[in-house]
Amino acid sequence: MAKSIQAIRGMHDILPGDIPAWQRLEAVFRELAHSYGYGEIRMPLVEKTELFVRTIGEVTDIVEKEMYTFTDLNGDQLTLRPEGTAGCVRACIEHGLIHNQVQRLWYCGPMFRHERPQKGRYRQFYQIGVEAYGMAGPDVDAELILMTARLWKLLGIEGLELQLNSLGSREARRAYRDVLVDYMAAHEARLDEDSRRRLHSNPLRILDSKNPAMQALIEAAPRLADHLDEDSARHFEGLLALLDAAGIAYTVNPRLVRGLDYYEKTVFEWVTDRLGAQGTVCAGGRYDGLIEHLGGRHTPAAGFALGMERLLALLEEGGARAAATPPHIYFVIAGEGLASLGLELAESLRDWRPGLGVVVNCGGGSLKSQMKKADKSGAALALILGEDEAQRGEVAIKFLREKRPQEGVPQAELKTRLERLLDGNGA
Repeated sequence: MAKSIQAIRGMHDILPGDIPAWQRLEAVFRELAHSYGYGEIRMPLVEKTELFVRTIGEVTDIVEKEMYTFTDLNGDQLTLRPEGTAGCVRACIEHGLIHNQVQRLWYCGPMFRHERPQKGRYRQFYQIGVEAYGMAGPDVDAELILMTARLWKLLGIEGLELQLNSLGSREARRAYRDVLVDYMAAHEARLDEDSRRRLHSNPLRILDSKNPAMQALIEAAPRLADHLDEDSARHFEGLLALLDAAGIAYTVNPRLVRGLDYYEKTVFEWVTDRLGAQGTVCAGGRYDGLIEHLGGRHTPAAGFALGMERLLALLEEGGARAAATPPHIYFVIAGEGLASLGLELAESLRDWRPGLGVVVNCGGGSLKSQMKKADKSGAALALILGEDEAQRGEVAIKFLREKRPQEGVPQAELKTRLERLLDGNGA
């Protein structure tokens, strides 16, 4: 026997028993996004590699080490998307969605990064992303945070901590970068290998190091907040005032820098200590310069992305695992040559009542074995079509969740009887 092929490491199947939880999360978010005026957009899984190099940053870990990049048959360099913002911006520019107009968009789907798989970190992972274009003030930053806070409430998730920071303008960050490099270079012997590599390519990422041996050095480093430009400082103060007025608790974390080069001004994360090392559940911020950097007109922009697997892990930890929706009816066909009539009746019921769950027993089996399957399905009713029922032109209705006598109903009257039973009016 040939050896079976398994899924790629870090890329997982989502099995039928897990799907209800995913569907619930998607449905809750879809309704939430609609209530805030956000419309859905769907982008390709594959983009030109140049798009991510120009947006995420050539010296970031994602571009340097984690992207799934390949050359296609036309010789083009393509990449499986590692995040959604770049593709969304590309689509908006290409289709004129943000030309002289405000735009609120959201998307959902898989992203790909070649990372070391661990709990909450996968090579194929799913994100919900939200992007808001054309609004420069801190009010939309606050709206995005309020939107996420409302999502936690709708899902019943408690204990997430909101951390905030401001990265300032690109000019202010560039000046701060020189100050930080001078400080870190003076203590280069205390830097770990990863930080030495980042010292002259992406020094702000050193502030985000989780290495315990680096924490004292990082804590004593010059603060970005002390080097903010006036506009960024005013913007951040305005955001904090809005959150205070809305009653949203937060912590200003001066070491929060995010791993993508396009962020400026506001950055934020919702974090938890209940998922081990992967504590960030949702992250986002402002990226006012990105659209112009990709060839569009200067457009203020902000957004966030949340990890679906991490949210689902929190939901499951809290005992909020969604159950599969059982069918309304299980159709038992117990007789030779009755499959055609059974399938025809089942189709007529689906035509009669769209959304009605009707599972037909296929593959034969004794009446006893089929009734066991009917009970296991979770259906409230079993319809039984046996040789005796067929001869009488009837279908038997068996109540699977109530102690009531089985009924024989003429096929012509089946829908009328089912209507009363399904609507709770059946005597």
